Amino acid sequence: MSGASRRGVLAGLAGSTLAAPAVVRAGGRHTWRMVTSWPRDLPGPGMSARRLTERITSLSGGRITVELFAAGEIVPAFEVMDAVGRGVAELGHSAAVFWTGKARIAAFFTAVPFGLRPLEHIAWIEQAGGQDLWDELYAGFGVKPFMAGNTGMSMGGWFRRELRSAADLRGLRWRMPGLGGEMYRPLGVVQVSLPPGEILPALQSGAIDAAEFAAPASDLALGFHKVAPFYYWPGIHEPNGSSECLLNLEVWEALESELKEVVATACAAENAFALAESERRNAAALRALVEEHGVRLRRFPNDILARARESARELLADFAREKGVSGRIARAYAGMLEALDAWPGVSVRGFLEARDGA
Repeated sequence: MSGASRRGVLAGLAGSTLAAPAVVRAGGRHTWRMVTSWPRDLPGPGMSARRLTERITSLSGGRITVELFAAGEIVPAFEVMDAVGRGVAELGHSAAVFWTGKARIAAFFTAVPFGLRPLEHIAWIEQAGGQDLWDELYAGFGVKPFMAGNTGMSMGGWFRRELRSAADLRGLRWRMPGLGGEMYRPLGVVQVSLPPGEILPALQSGAIDAAEFAAPASDLALGFHKVAPFYYWPGIHEPNGSSECLLNLEVWEALESELKEVVATACAAENAFALAESERRNAAALRALVEEHGVRLRRFPNDILARARESARELLADFAREKGVSGRIARAYAGMLEALDAWPGVSVRGFLEARDGA
């Protein structure tokens, strides 16, 4: 952890009032509980949560023992941050996109529409000051964040009916939390936010008309294809799939320095492992969805992409005009996008076109 990051956490702690966390210590040992926003062992983030508990326990030589609790076992999916901040649990595993009700800018630490891809997002957090800004924002909620998993680039979403044009989005009830839903609102979409475990029942009952969650591996496991046969790409609303590990800030600051390194290293290891795993599993799941389950893969119509792109630019510009930490986060994010702008064109896009013979 950098000195700047540590100073940011200390500054946040000085201004926070935190409940005493329920930490069990015996001879320098710690017993922690991790609450999550995921169904147990959900491919993608649920598996990251489990591996993270195992990594921390193993790397610490048993000095930290972590017990895992799925969404709803202690707290509901959308109450993970509150639970960790209050000391109900020492750890949480979730995604920043779920905290926009607390701070709209929080979604930047999962994804921004038409924004940074996974490796670009990691570069921003680790190399360009993003972690310090993240620490500053979350200190107000009594938590310390780390990247700790990534499902890769998202798909666009699942639909009961085929989309012919932007007109088909008017009045559509679409499960899409965070900035993606905000981007689509000017196109007439009704934004709906639901925890992952509640999406399929809502599709089945007709409470929603469309849904997005993540990438093919997680989506296949949740069974959306059983109800909504049209699967759209690209995932313009969420080009990055970061999960986060949340630590109670008081627990973090009281932790021995070598155990802080253990936690940070475990999170970084899971982040790298999960991103590689997602690349492999998403490719296999997409093929299975199409070839075995008859899913109809579709590209969003051009007018939807064009109008969404314009809406996303306006959304980012609005954030950049804000004062305080929100404005600084948005401007830093926009600066990273600009700094990286030329490289993907000659590296990723250029290579893929050459490889495919385009």
